[in-house]
Amino acid sequence: MPEVRLNEVSKRFGKIEAIDDVNLEIRNGEYICVLGPTGSGKTTLLRLIAGLLRPDEGEITFDGRLVNDIPPEERDTAYLPQQYALFPHKTVLSNVTFGPLARGAATEQALNQAHKVLEMVRLDHRVDAFPRELSGGMQQRAALARALASGAKLLLLDEPLGALDARLRVELRYHLKSLVRSAGLTAIHVTHDQREAMIVADRIVVLRSGRVEQVGTPYHIYLRPANLFVANFIGETNFLEGTIKEVNQTGAFVELTDGLQVRVREISYLPRERVILAVRQELTSVETYGWDGINALPGEVRAVRFLGDSLRVEVQLTNGSILSAKVPIVQVSVYPNLGQKLVVSFRPMDVDVFPVPPRGFAREIEVT
Repeated sequence: MPEVRLNEVSKRFGKIEAIDDVNLEIRNGEYICVLGPTGSGKTTLLRLIAGLLRPDEGEITFDGRLVNDIPPEERDTAYLPQQYALFPHKTVLSNVTFGPLARGAATEQALNQAHKVLEMVRLDHRVDAFPRELSGGMQQRAALARALASGAKLLLLDEPLGALDARLRVELRYHLKSLVRSAGLTAIHVTHDQREAMIVADRIVVLRSGRVEQVGTPYHIYLRPANLFVANFIGETNFLEGTIKEVNQTGAFVELTDGLQVRVREISYLPRERVILAVRQELTSVETYGWDGINALPGEVRAVRFLGDSLRVEVQLTNGSILSAKVPIVQVSVYPNLGQKLVVSFRPMDVDVFPVPPRGFAREIEVT
């Protein structure tokens, strides 16, 4: 199980800084998910680790060994690209056994491992099929099986579940993590699917424009975002702009426009500082009009969206701001009506507080 380190790694394509001074450590046996918007550098990062690209600056090491100039075939990695790269002239079974046989495994051992992973990805009934005879989703599953059966200690997975139907994708998330863990492998898994990353990752790396915005456990990334970009990119978040009015030992009072005021737990800001408050939609609740609890913000219902397991209720506050509350369906006793007066609330402990960025909120949360 290799420990992978990137030390001040950069990669440019012309004037584009695809990877910009990245420092990252992937521990032995860890399952890392790299998450970011399109064009953030996720695939480039994976290809640098695989050896398919060479960094312009910085060092990449495996277990302390510098691998910048080591070719891909000597890195003991299995790279699963988005394009699958199956051998078109080989059957599914031959594709999957290729890796272990090339590494010197006995034929019986290679076949047993191949059948095991093909059963996991539900392709055990198509072992004699050629790639051209498979759907795109089946080809992706075959490529995933080949990577898992390869015998490499480091798996580099680029959107490994992206072409699968929703039900199978959800099921394979758990199987994939379990197989990687039981085989004692290290995995770096690129995805655009936030829920997928939250479920399978030991830690998540959030990338934007080639730079690491935050690294942490799914819990930490979700509930303690490092900045406004992460708070906006991960999950569904409400934002309010205001001014610190008063600070005491238990928290602070933040004054919004039109005389509205909320309480937060944050005590590191000074009175008159401009701040942006961030609170998750599922940590925001709606109450009957006239409810007089903590952070009671009156408004009117502007939209109601049924999400299956919950309702998203959009409320326009009296100062014009829009807040959304994601309410579990089991807690909905009366379906809200458009124009209905409600109170939106949230706990002070559930609010993250950020300084107003010099370049403005909209620029701060841009994905590029």
